[in-house]
Amino acid sequence: MSALAPSIETSNSTLGIPGVEFGRSADSMLVARVGDHAFTMVPARDGQHFLASGWRIDRPLEQWRRDDFYGHSGELADDADFRAKVLENAVHQQEKSVLGRRNIRSSANTPWGASQEATVYGDGVTCHSTARHGGFHLSAERNTMVHAMLRVRSGWYEEDAEWAIVALSFPHLFTTFERWHADRTIKDSWPDAWEAIFGTVLAPGESQTKDRRAFQAKHAADWIVVSAITSDQQQGFVEVVATPGGKRGPGTAERRFLVPSAEYDMGRFGFVIDPDRHADYDGPSSFVGWHGRTR
Repeated sequence: MSALAPSIETSNSTLGIPGVEFGRSADSMLVARVGDHAFTMVPARDGQHFLASGWRIDRPLEQWRRDDFYGHSGELADDADFRAKVLENAVHQQEKSVLGRRNIRSSANTPWGASQEATVYGDGVTCHSTARHGGFHLSAERNTMVHAMLRVRSGWYEEDAEWAIVALSFPHLFTTFERWHADRTIKDSWPDAWEAIFGTVLAPGESQTKDRRAFQAKHAADWIVVSAITSDQQQGFVEVVATPGGKRGPGTAERRFLVPSAEYDMGRFGFVIDPDRHADYDGPSSFVGWHGRTR
């Protein structure tokens, strides 16, 4: 790991990136400041690291500590990856300041409760925050501009995924960073709409939904794990419950298997049992309440 001196000022005028302050904290973590935003590279298990954030830490970088930061904003490969993420955020903040978004007081009723604050992105495009959730509201006129395959009739778009529909529909109101994440979200959540709108076919690995469909089609007749627990009876094994195609619900057949602990990994969509290698198991169960529901 490289050793950066505390409070080194860096900038990149060629890329239009504002000044970013990099350094090391009091507990020797890589840290950075972009305006009011603070970032650090937090050590994790097995030599891994992840990105954590802070807000308005009014002390020199060399006085920052781990408890100034919160959250888990993704894994980091190395110092260069941390630096790239920080500079990416700096560009995002710079672009956002140019967009001229306005915070306003709002008492609007939203599908998620009373609005506590709102940000106007543009005419007829407002983002609301509530005590529990939030999302965008589009005026009737703006909502007609959303592609029919993605349009929400009410004009309310929740913040977890549907916000991306707003960003896709009105890209000039969003930063490069936001548009990238919006494209990723649409591809993952609404791949059919993406392909229809852009006249393209998403390849394997480009859409989580399409990849899940392919996995389910390929393994429709296979036993897929739906529950797993480290076996108390069989050391070095994971006891699993599997169903055909990973289906759930009343009447679904279930079987138990033993899978070597070193081999067991749920993966993206589930662990597929290989009957020739994974032993069918009828013995005492580590699952509380298991009654051998079906074989």
